Amino acid sequence: MTKPKRVAVASRSFSRHPVLRAELLAFCPDVTFNDAGVSLSGAALAEFLKGHDGVITALETVDEALLAQLPDLKVLSKYGVGFDMVDLEVLKRRGIRFGWTGGVNKRSVSELVISAAIALLRHVPRGYREVLDGGWKQIQGRQLTGRTVGIVGCGHVGKDLALLLKAFDCRLLAYDILDFADFYAEHGIEAVGLDELLSRAGIVTLHLPMDASTANILSAEKLAQMRSDAILINAARGGLVDEAALRTMLETNKLAGAALDVLAVEPPTDRALLSLPNVLVTPHIGGSSEEAVLAMGRAAIEGLASARLPDDGWPG
Repeated sequence: MTKPKRVAVASRSFSRHPVLRAELLAFCPDVTFNDAGVSLSGAALAEFLKGHDGVITALETVDEALLAQLPDLKVLSKYGVGFDMVDLEVLKRRGIRFGWTGGVNKRSVSELVISAAIALLRHVPRGYREVLDGGWKQIQGRQLTGRTVGIVGCGHVGKDLALLLKAFDCRLLAYDILDFADFYAEHGIEAVGLDELLSRAGIVTLHLPMDASTANILSAEKLAQMRSDAILINAARGGLVDEAALRTMLETNKLAGAALDVLAVEPPTDRALLSLPNVLVTPHIGGSSEEAVLAMGRAAIEGLASARLPDDGWPG
């Protein structure tokens, strides 16, 4: 596959990473990095990308309006695993190849999920806030070991998380629109419907892409099916959960806790949700370990060469 001649990197974290910069420059000497360190969108993003036949994007929206302004673009490579912000149909129609590798940050996300689960079960957010306020009272929590965990979305991250949870002797439930029967059988995972998972699991963790079929998948009605002693973890995409309904359930003790690494609006504006003692919010750091950043960056560089046109079965 022909390598691009000029590459633009919209991602701020890629642009400031010395190893990734050096490796991309070795691959293609003519690179424009986002050295200003600003979040690019709309006209500013279009202006930054113009004149390049290859681009690397992260969370930037790539749609018809943007691509119409980039007649030189031949290949777009994704830094990170989510591609819900990229209009694949437009790429295909315009003949723009797409570079993407799934699962390169799965361990980073899985470890964050486990840390969040333990923190909520042991009331770490509440205890920390009480100590800051001058308190010093032991709070009795619960262990992760032996709990029933419901994994909603058993793709790259869901599978990796399931393997790690086996060390905690957790009972695993999984819901996915795809059938992973062999993986489930090998690792003792019970495939169930979403309603059953929500009603049985003590921990519910989301690992879904964001699209029309998954938006608000945990609506107020679905959240109401969860156990009152359960905790919810979303380290996937904002918009999967009705956050207003979630806040009400947490305030009224109809849900024990929630860990949110992603939110519908980032940075968040619902300060009432953030202030709850049974909520742990992190600033979209699931894939932000040193190891994952390096793996995602190298996959994006490789994607510039291995990219192909999106089709009905790929990516996915």
